[in-house]
Amino acid sequence: IECFEGATALVIPRSRFAPVKTTNDLFALRSDAYTLTKDFRITLAEARNGVPPDVKLDGRYKFTDAMEKMIPNGPPSLIDCKKIVVEGEVTFAKDVVIKGAVTIKNASGACKEVASGTYEDTTVEL
Repeated sequence: IECFEGATALVIPRSRFAPVKTTNDLFALRSDAYTLTKDFRITLAEARNGVPPDVKLDGRYKFTDAMEKMIPNGPPSLIDCKKIVVEGEVTFAKDVVIKGAVTIKNASGACKEVASGTYEDTTVEL
């Protein structure tokens, strides 16, 4: 900014936008943890009390195309999720609900599906 005469910085509150820097952020943003307002802003759902879910995806999901393949039926419900960790290659079935802190592990080397259902405060070994 100092290189441009008269330039200033603006402070935009987080309530006006949902920052997306990684696929971890995008994964959460696409879930029900965020809502679209009538004026087309994406905001954290009220039920989240201002705290987004903590998402840690395996390094293989660094790019959006890989993340998209993981959620062919849409992302799991994260409205009640504190933290989700995904290790290994997985896909999510339709109607997966994550509550509390959940770790999903697939060490097989082959892609495995996280079945429909609710997962709460657990580690799922596929």
